[in-house]
Amino acid sequence: MKETIKNDAMSSRTPIRNRQNRQSRQALRRMTRNAILLSVALVLSLVERWIPLHLLIPVPGLKLGLANTVTLFALLRLRSVDALMIIILRSLIMGGIMGPMTLMLSLSGGLLAFFVMWPLSRWEGRALSVIGLSVAGAAAHNIGQVAMAGLILQEPLLLLTYLPPLLLTSLGTGTLTGFAARPVINRFRRLD
Repeated sequence: MKETIKNDAMSSRTPIRNRQNRQSRQALRRMTRNAILLSVALVLSLVERWIPLHLLIPVPGLKLGLANTVTLFALLRLRSVDALMIIILRSLIMGGIMGPMTLMLSLSGGLLAFFVMWPLSRWEGRALSVIGLSVAGAAAHNIGQVAMAGLILQEPLLLLTYLPPLLLTSLGTGTLTGFAARPVINRFRRLD
């Protein structure tokens, strides 16, 4: 009799335990995927620092934005909170490696780009392509960084003098980033 009661109690808990195991596996899978994407973004951020882009285009501080391919992928194929966390963690880690100026510039550009691309991402595939979304993100990233640099250096004229050439280059860098991200984004379905 005791064994029957024990078996009945165990069988009633089995669906709950299975659901908890499934949720734990999904959370672990999500955390692992985000850690891998964060690692890829960090490697791309470090690699692009070695590309002497300033030799081709004489705009100081200009970068291709290779790590933004990860941001685009995360924004379009993961939860938006995952994309946001990847941006924040990437900025914090790169700031720890490169210094506080990098942290402030990376966070200001990355967060503004995210908050511009996030609402626009709802139109991706209908009214806006991955490349259009990427160009919008590149422009927002440059605006955020130049605004932060102007605040830090107490030079509001930076927005008028330095921003126009950066916005012009964001057309090219955003297009390249969008082209780089598009095959990966097209390869995967939404991964919630």
